[in-house]
Amino acid sequence: MKFAAKLCPRSWREAVSLVFLAVGLALIGYVASQYWGMYSGQRRLQAEWQKQMATAANPGLPPLSEAEMLTRVSIPKIRLDAVVVEGATPKQLAIGPGHLTETAYPGETGNTVITGHRDTFFRHIYELEKGDAVFVHRNGEVFKYEVTGKKIVKPEDVSVLRPTSDPQLTLITCYPTYYIGPAPDRLVVFSKLVDHSNEMRVGN
Repeated sequence: MKFAAKLCPRSWREAVSLVFLAVGLALIGYVASQYWGMYSGQRRLQAEWQKQMATAANPGLPPLSEAEMLTRVSIPKIRLDAVVVEGATPKQLAIGPGHLTETAYPGETGNTVITGHRDTFFRHIYELEKGDAVFVHRNGEVFKYEVTGKKIVKPEDVSVLRPTSDPQLTLITCYPTYYIGPAPDRLVVFSKLVDHSNEMRVGN
C-alpha cells in the first residue's frame, strides 16, 4: 500500500503533463492548418489575379462583371500585399481581407470598407498614421489612398460603414491587436482617394 501511495502523485503529474502536451500539440496543429489554409487560399487568388490582369490587358476579351473582379490591396509601410475576397464571413476572412459587399467598390464614389483579422492580414494596420499610402488594384487600375486618421470603436458602432459623398477607403480589424481571446473593440483606419492610374503603366 505504501509503495502504491508513493506512485499515485507521480502518476497523476505524468497524466496531467501528457494532457497538457496533447492540448499543446492540438493547438499547434490547428494554428498550422489555419495558416496553411490562408497561404493556399491566397495562392489560388493570386493565380486568378494574374488571369484577370491578362484579361484587363486584352481589350478583345469580354469584360468581367463587378462581382467577378478581384481586388488587391498593398500597403508598403506594413509590407501588406493581399488579394481581397468579396464578403466577410469567417470562412472568407480565413483566406484574405474581405470587402463588405454592401459598400462601394474601390475607386467609386462612396465608402469602400475592407475588414481583416488582427492576427493575420491586418496585424499591423495599427501602425498606420496620417499621410501613409494605401494602394488598391482593381480591373487594371491602381487607386492610391492616403490615411486621414483612425479611431477605436465598439463592434456595434456601424457609423464607420456609412456611405460618403467622396471616394474613401475604410480598413477595420479587431482591437487590441494582441488581446487574448475575442477582442472587445474595433480599430478603424480612414483614408481618402488621392490618385489613380493604369496598372499597365505603373506595373503591378
